[in-house]
Amino acid sequence: MTTSTTARPELRPDVDIRTRSHRIGCIGAGAIMADQHLAAYQLAGFPVVAIASRTEANARAVAERYGIPTVHGTPSELIADPEVEIVDIAFPPDQQPALIREALAQPHVKAVLAQKPLALDLDEALALRDEAAAAGKILSVNQNMRYDQSIRVLKQLLDSGALGEPVFAQIDMHAVPHWQGFLEGYDRLTLANMSVHHLDALRYLFGDPSEITTVVREDPRTTFEHEDGIVVSTLRFPGDVLALSVEDVWGGPREEGYDDDFFIRWRVEGTAGVANGTIGWPTGEPSSIRYASRTHTDGEWVSPSWDTHWFPHAFIGVMEQVQHAVETGGAPELSVADNVKTMALIEAGYRSIAEKRPVQLSEFAL
Repeated sequence: MTTSTTARPELRPDVDIRTRSHRIGCIGAGAIMADQHLAAYQLAGFPVVAIASRTEANARAVAERYGIPTVHGTPSELIADPEVEIVDIAFPPDQQPALIREALAQPHVKAVLAQKPLALDLDEALALRDEAAAAGKILSVNQNMRYDQSIRVLKQLLDSGALGEPVFAQIDMHAVPHWQGFLEGYDRLTLANMSVHHLDALRYLFGDPSEITTVVREDPRTTFEHEDGIVVSTLRFPGDVLALSVEDVWGGPREEGYDDDFFIRWRVEGTAGVANGTIGWPTGEPSSIRYASRTHTDGEWVSPSWDTHWFPHAFIGVMEQVQHAVETGGAPELSVADNVKTMALIEAGYRSIAEKRPVQLSEFAL
C-alpha cells in the first residue's frame, strides 16, 4: 500500500469556550435542565443568575444544588428580571412560544435559547423566527446532537475530504426514550421529539434535503394514543446523497430479567472512505467514531477517543454559541432561521405519513 501524502485532519470533538460572561436565567427544573443544562454550565463556568419553574419548590431545590442566587416564583418574573441577559427555556413546546414572546419583548433580554421542537408546528416556528428578527433579538434552538462529539468529528472528516464525496448515510436507533408526560396531549410523538435530533444532524452534515419519505407503526409499549411510534425516514440530499433515519423506540421487551441491547449507531460511506460510530446516550458511555480513508489513513481504520459525553457536555457547546453571539452581535450557529428548515423537514415527514408518498421540501414556503 502506498503512503498517503495527505495529513490527517486535526479533530476537535468539543468546542473551545470563547465567551462565558453573559448572565443566564433558566426556566424549568426538570431532568433536562437540572441534569444536563445546569451540569454543563457549571463545568463551563457560565454564570446562571436565576431560575424559575412551574413549581417554585422544584426550582428552589435545583437552585440549592447549583448555587443559583435567585429563585423566581414564576417564569414571567424571571423574564422580567433585569439581571437576566439570556433566557434559557426547558418547557413543553405548546407553552414555549408564549415564554419566547415575553422574553423578546424585554429590553434587557439579549438572547433566548429554546428547546426543540421549537413549536408544535411549522407555522408557529416561522412566526417566532420573524418576531425575533423584528425585535432584533437572538433566538437559538437547542439542537444539541450537533455538539455530540462523534457527530462533530464526523463533520470535520467530511469537510476535510477524508471520506471523499458522501454517498450513503444512516442513523440507526434501537432504544427507549423517556417520553415526558406532556407528550400524551399531542398528536405527534417520535418524529417531532426524537427523530428531530437525527434529521437535524443529517442536515448539519449534508445540507438541506430535497425530499423525505416517512413510514411509521405504533409502538407496543407506548400506551397513550400516538400517530408515530416506530419511525423510518429516507432522505435525499445535495449530490444525490441517500440517507436513512431509523427511530425504533420499541427496541424489544423492556422488563425485569430481559437483557436489552439498546444502541444508537451511525454510518457514512463516501467515495474515499467510510466512518461509523455510536451515540453514547443509551449506554452512558462516550460517543465513538472509527474511520478509514484511502487518502488520509491509507485505508487503515483509525479510532479517535475522548472522555466527554453527549450528555451533558454537548450542552456546553449549545450555550457557548449563544454566549458568543451575544458578545459579538453575530448570528448563533443554532439560529432560528436555520431551525425552521429542520421544522419544515419534520412537517414534511408528517405529510409523507398522512399522504403515503415522498414529500418535496420545495412544497413548503420558508
